[in-house]
Amino acid sequence: MIKTLLGQVKEFKLVSLLTPLGMLAEVIVENFIPLQMAVIIDSIGKNDLSTIYKTSFIMLLIALSGLIAGYMGGVWGAKASTGFARNLRKAMYENIQTFSFSNIDKFSTAGLVTRLTTDVTNIQNAYQMILRMCVRAPFSLLVAMIMAFSVSPRVASVYLIAVIILGIVLAIITLNAHKYFTQVFKKYDKLNESVQENVSAMRVVKAYVREDYERGKFGKASYNIYKMFIKAEGIVSLNAPSMMLAMYSCILFISWLSAHMIIASGNNPAVGLTTGNLTSLLAYCMNILMSLMMLSMVFVMVTMSMASAGRIAEVINEKADITNPENPEYEVANGSIRFENVDFRYNKTSEKPVLENINISIKSGETIGIIGGTGSAKSSFVNLLSRLYDVEKGSVIVGGKDVREYDLDVLRKEVSVVLQKNVLFSGTILENLRWGDENATDEECIRACKLACADEFIERMPDKYNTYIEQGGSNVSGGQKQRLCIARALLKKPKILILDDSTSAVDTVTDAKIRKAFREEIPDTTKIIIAQRISSVKDADRIIVFDDGKIDGVGTHEELLENNSIYREVYNQQMNDNADFDKKGGEQ
Repeated sequence: MIKTLLGQVKEFKLVSLLTPLGMLAEVIVENFIPLQMAVIIDSIGKNDLSTIYKTSFIMLLIALSGLIAGYMGGVWGAKASTGFARNLRKAMYENIQTFSFSNIDKFSTAGLVTRLTTDVTNIQNAYQMILRMCVRAPFSLLVAMIMAFSVSPRVASVYLIAVIILGIVLAIITLNAHKYFTQVFKKYDKLNESVQENVSAMRVVKAYVREDYERGKFGKASYNIYKMFIKAEGIVSLNAPSMMLAMYSCILFISWLSAHMIIASGNNPAVGLTTGNLTSLLAYCMNILMSLMMLSMVFVMVTMSMASAGRIAEVINEKADITNPENPEYEVANGSIRFENVDFRYNKTSEKPVLENINISIKSGETIGIIGGTGSAKSSFVNLLSRLYDVEKGSVIVGGKDVREYDLDVLRKEVSVVLQKNVLFSGTILENLRWGDENATDEECIRACKLACADEFIERMPDKYNTYIEQGGSNVSGGQKQRLCIARALLKKPKILILDDSTSAVDTVTDAKIRKAFREEIPDTTKIIIAQRISSVKDADRIIVFDDGKIDGVGTHEELLENNSIYREVYNQQMNDNADFDKKGGEQ
């Protein structure tokens, strides 16, 4: 884990090394100041103005040197920590882009967002404290202890005892707080999940008047974090009173002991302590105990960030389930498809496969309709074509080669998928369309929109193709969004076009126009149309009927009406009741 994280320091190694050096310089310089103070105090009693002026000037130079060293250490520390955080986010985000759907399911979207934000911020703060305070505090403690022993070993032994006792107390506090900080980030995932669901489904929330329920759900998640932090911070808060108790106990005991020593020696440095020595010892006492306070803060921060470090390392080290082969194919010859004895399941431990013993051959340029009930694995079938998932058994062959032999980018460019709930991004219509082909001309975009029957509503918009689409396409209707997504997919000029129930929000007349345009304008593209409506697939070259993860029938509309009971039942129901086919279960 540590090796993974430190590997992201990269170009910020130099400032990461300079930061502790700046802190060390500041500590060394600062610890000479109490000695100079002692000289000044003793010189006051002797009325030695020359020594006072000289020592004051030296103190000023020392203070300025310490200020410069501390400032540079702070600047270098800020650059190192923020750069480190940037690299962590970049490394995670770039690795997430390689994830298959199964990898994303493992972490959850909300969990990944928490790791990219809250967890990285914790690591950033901890890294800066390690570079600065974790170097400054122990070194300051050590130097101050050496200086104190050089003034009076007898008095300095008080510090040593206090440091040992206080160190044990702080270790107990830190260990007890760690278990709560480990749990709290899982609560953050739940909170982010609640916010994400609420914002993305705001229309549904308002339509069903569920604002109170969502507020309660968010409040519960927020309260769980509050409770966990109260427990953790309650333990951590013992740091301050423990430190104050030790500090004031040391000051009182040292003052009492030193006073006796000063009186006994007659304030003679040759015999015992002087008033100036006492002042420097008290200054070193403050240095030692403040160093311990800073060190305890570092321990708390590091303890809290260890949980974050583990979560970040998990994402960076996660290997994508689906990767390119060693020598990938970079050309898909055509849009032919063949499934050979395919079994597939999302969860390897599931008893029953989602798809079982699938065998089908589709010629390049064919139009294939797919129909079946909810949960019959229609979407799972087409997801295997663009290798969003890999088969458990058998093989999926596209363009004469197994999909596992292709370069992933090449395969997914040639297999274009339009989902029922496809996404539009904030930006103009043209910017959204060019997700299909970033180099597409305006004319190519317009042609794709005409094929998808999107041109007719775009032309009615005030800014036409430069109309701004809000995040998630919230300012266009469901049918308009689907047609824009179809146009975007067409711009890829794919060899295989999959419409996964992507005309469900489109009226039947427009649906027919889109299918006619496909037949006439892209005859060489293999078209797979998943639909609930018989009218959307009845003109297809062949129709595949799915039932419970298996192919129940294949044929033309007329052949299935004659030979397939499921298809005939659906047709009769829709003709009589104008209803869509559905069965109990959940869509795969």
